[in-house]
Amino acid sequence: MNETSFKFIIIAAAAGFTALFAYWCIPPLIANPDVIGAFAAGFVNPYASGYAADTLACWVILTAWIAYEAKTKNVRHGWVFVLLGMVPGVAVGFAGYLLMRHRQLRV
Repeated sequence: MNETSFKFIIIAAAAGFTALFAYWCIPPLIANPDVIGAFAAGFVNPYASGYAADTLACWVILTAWIAYEAKTKNVRHGWVFVLLGMVPGVAVGFAGYLLMRHRQLRV
């Protein structure tokens, strides 16, 4: 895969996830601004619980990777993508970190 295709796929996946997140999550959150309840709704059944637990584990792994590379490879501003991994989600934080990391380490 060439670099242009890589960047296109990463950006498209993050943008697509953000659009779906906004479509599915923002209206109910406006109607009922209970953030804790919204988080707990991700654990409403065993299948949703599995996906939610996987997402939380991916965020922890991403955060550890960002912290590690900040010290070992001097990748800067990773904390922004730790926050974006919380809202709107790990897909956006991960994609953003990959793009930023690629730019910083390529030089």
